[in-house]
Amino acid sequence: MKSTLLVSICFVLFVACSEEQLAPVINVQHIETPTSHSGQSRLTTDASGQAYLSWIEYTGDIYNLQYSKLSDGDTWSQPITITSGKDWFVNWADFPALAIAKDGSMAAHWLQMRDVGTYDYDVTISTSQNGTDWKPGFIPHRDSIAAEHGFVSMAPSASNGIAVAWLDGRHTKTAHEDSEDHVTTAADDHGHGHGGGAMSLRTADINHQGEITEEFELDNRICDCCQTDMAMTEYGPIIVYRDRSKDEVRDISVVRKVDGAWTEPRTVYNDEWQIHGCPVNGPAIATDDANVAVSWYTGANDTSSVFLAFSNDNGANFDLPIRIDQGQPLGRVDVLWVDSKQVLVTWLEKEDDEGTIMSRVVSLNNDISDAQTVIKSSIKRSSGFPILTKDAEGVLLTWTDVSGDNPQVKTARII
Repeated sequence: MKSTLLVSICFVLFVACSEEQLAPVINVQHIETPTSHSGQSRLTTDASGQAYLSWIEYTGDIYNLQYSKLSDGDTWSQPITITSGKDWFVNWADFPALAIAKDGSMAAHWLQMRDVGTYDYDVTISTSQNGTDWKPGFIPHRDSIAAEHGFVSMAPSASNGIAVAWLDGRHTKTAHEDSEDHVTTAADDHGHGHGGGAMSLRTADINHQGEITEEFELDNRICDCCQTDMAMTEYGPIIVYRDRSKDEVRDISVVRKVDGAWTEPRTVYNDEWQIHGCPVNGPAIATDDANVAVSWYTGANDTSSVFLAFSNDNGANFDLPIRIDQGQPLGRVDVLWVDSKQVLVTWLEKEDDEGTIMSRVVSLNNDISDAQTVIKSSIKRSSGFPILTKDAEGVLLTWTDVSGDNPQVKTARII
């Protein structure tokens, strides 16, 4: 009994206990999801602590973007369909998401084909005042160019709107050979090759009526197809993404909105990973007051690694990173503050040709727990990216189970 109590205390406080030095324990409690043939899931939590799950449900050749709310007793509500379509771009790494504004209104995005080119697609956003009635979709980027637009991040803005960031391919179709910024990008192993200019990072604010304001280009040369992530600091949004130098160094950068103006990009840490093609492995960010945590994957120095770095000044500066993987990481990271002093980091690790979702807890003073196995998963692309959120009851995780005949979105409470 005493031993069990000791483990429980360690689990709740997320610290190593004194004499027995017990590591944090991940207690996985599976929650049945109202999904069938499904994938591309995301989790988010609104200002009241209500957790939401969104995903794509496949019905024949129809894609259905759906969401559900987690009620008392860890039960997902019956799904609400936001929208459906056939002409979508559906990809293992570039997936829809749901965001809830401070007043409870909602926005959701998906990717819709514009032209016959494989990667000529638009970001499409719909808004709703009540979560049931959704307005017709609109496109937040107004370039009207058939090019790649995606890898979207959304977060509640300071007003009752939604801040949006995305990768924008307009320059990949408009740059000329004699342009100073012209590059010829080798197609990476996932097919996202571009002629012309580079992919850029853009942002905008969206209000209830679907009006677009504050549209801005944040960086005119970034990695082609790595996920972005966004969080809110005391000053405003902070966006993390994989940057790209003219020498093909693709390290992690942040841009911040401070006093109503966007800062210049700043590298979190100079891994100096030079790679001639996108690794399709974006970073993750989480904030708690002035504290910011960023986790990311890198292949610098011919070594696959997952790192975590802290900032205590709203992302203006970052401490030296901490390596958290076990030696064979595949990336697909996420990070979440479990309290004001500690974060939970998850990533996918390769073990005997299988994939395992792993986790560690890291404190602001750089104490790090033992690595814990969360879920046995898969190294297949279709297993997607594990995503975290936190509600009043603890931490939730979603992933895609590809062990059966059809992929299926899964969820679990892990802390």
